[in-house]
Amino acid sequence: MVSPLFYNFRRIVRLGMESIVEHKLRSFLTMLGIIFGVGSVIGMLAIGEGASHEAREQIRSLGSKNIIIRSVKPPEDGGGKGRGMRSLLTSYGLKYDDALRLRELFPRVQIHIPAREIQGRARQGEHSLPVRIIGTVPWAIPHPRENMHQGRFLDAQDVRAMENVVVLSHEAARRLFPLTPPLGKNLYLGEQAYQVIGILKAPEGGKGGAGTSQGQAREIHPVYIPITAARRRFGEVIMNRESGSMTLEKVELHQLTLTAPTEEEVIPLVAAVRRTLQQTHRKTDFEITVPLELLRQAEQTKRIFNVVLGSIAAISLLVGGIGIMNIMLANVTERTREIGIRRALGATRGHIVVQFLTEALLLSLCGGVLGIGLGVAVPKVVTRLAGLTTLIQPDSILLAFSISLMTGVIFGIYPAIRASRLSPMEALRHE
Repeated sequence: MVSPLFYNFRRIVRLGMESIVEHKLRSFLTMLGIIFGVGSVIGMLAIGEGASHEAREQIRSLGSKNIIIRSVKPPEDGGGKGRGMRSLLTSYGLKYDDALRLRELFPRVQIHIPAREIQGRARQGEHSLPVRIIGTVPWAIPHPRENMHQGRFLDAQDVRAMENVVVLSHEAARRLFPLTPPLGKNLYLGEQAYQVIGILKAPEGGKGGAGTSQGQAREIHPVYIPITAARRRFGEVIMNRESGSMTLEKVELHQLTLTAPTEEEVIPLVAAVRRTLQQTHRKTDFEITVPLELLRQAEQTKRIFNVVLGSIAAISLLVGGIGIMNIMLANVTERTREIGIRRALGATRGHIVVQFLTEALLLSLCGGVLGIGLGVAVPKVVTRLAGLTTLIQPDSILLAFSISLMTGVIFGIYPAIRASRLSPMEALRHE
């Protein structure tokens, strides 16, 4: 059995729809403000979210737990001007000692130094082999003791002293020293002699014996030397010529990347690293970039951007609400006699309020549904035509639709109350 409350509600909705359908063009023009308002809110938030997402992804690609330290040239003091042709060697930026000191002070922090890699040949007696000469640091290989077959890996002293020492892969050692133990022996990388201090274990599943395939024989095997030795051999001095002068700039490390154990430790670590570097750098010849801070700034910018875009788009909803109020006031004037008849037949002021408020809500509801369709279509068109990334968030759809319903209530309440306050006698006399 249908309850009287449900029956009355269904009857009120049916009367409201009949009123809207009776004036199709007027109702559609009234809904246009809501349609464009909802569509613009969803579309603009989707475009803003897409742009913000791309920016955040670029920052995340740097690593939210990373701290990036770059060498920068300090400002010139102006003391060398006017000397004509000159040759000055300026050393600035990050040093290898900085990396080693940070490694000692913060053992839980991973420190990444860009490795220097050069294609070359290794020679030992009559044997020659194409190799990849990798200038690196002691912690380039995780758990070096466990990964060594013989000898040791590079250490801090090798880096500081720029020692001519080399660590061979298992296959490179086997092919360069087929008959004698490699440890302590010398080999040549180009014109420089290097002493073999270690041999890495063979990769799991790899075979180092006589059954090596022809493809493995052509493989270019890695050999590891201290990064300082690689820089000394292949150069770390930059020559600049301008306006009749020549400057030589020496930069040992252009960049260091530190990875904190957790995101919570990033900000305190930045302050500690900055203090440590300032103790050994008299001038500010480095800069620190913290992707996590950039990410948080991007998130804050995104929120502000969305509020601004949403506020601008909400103006369309305001215009749509004014249109609903205007048409509902016109309906009250047109239907004054109908209101008088309903009041004379026993309708209360509450019934009149509910009737006109329902019509305003129906206008908002229909406009909101059509606006959602427009809001979903606009970002796709923008992506296809402009190539911009757009992201439609379910929250933005729910927000825009909710605001459209609230607009119907807010701007429909005054005409509904005004209709309910009409005197039944005066309403019946209205022509």
